[in-house]
Amino acid sequence: MDKQCFLTQKGPKAVGPYSTAVVYGDTIYLSGMIPIDPATQKLVEGDCAAQAVRVFENIQLVLGEMGATMQDALKTTVYLTDLSKFGEVNAIYKDWFGPDYPARTCVEISKLPLGAQIEVEVIARKA
Repeated sequence: MDKQCFLTQKGPKAVGPYSTAVVYGDTIYLSGMIPIDPATQKLVEGDCAAQAVRVFENIQLVLGEMGATMQDALKTTVYLTDLSKFGEVNAIYKDWFGPDYPARTCVEISKLPLGAQIEVEVIARKA
């Protein structure tokens, strides 16, 4: 079995030397998504909620490009620069991944690329 590297045509471009996703077998390993608008390739301004919505839109775009959906997500890792936004992000998260939620880890970190407030990586099954 070979790994297949994937570069998005619809979602935001990588901000470093990495693939948007890697597929191995029937598993998709999606790199962390930050709130970059694919049309402008610029960070979305606004609060954590606005940035979270853009991140989930980006994830949906890229998974869709790969023939998968949000319901195919098996595990997510959410990185926040302010864990006090946990509840705010949860309220948005549930609408994108429910009702059969993937396993999840959420951690606070000091900084994210481009000054983003949230980053989410996903492991999903290939539909």
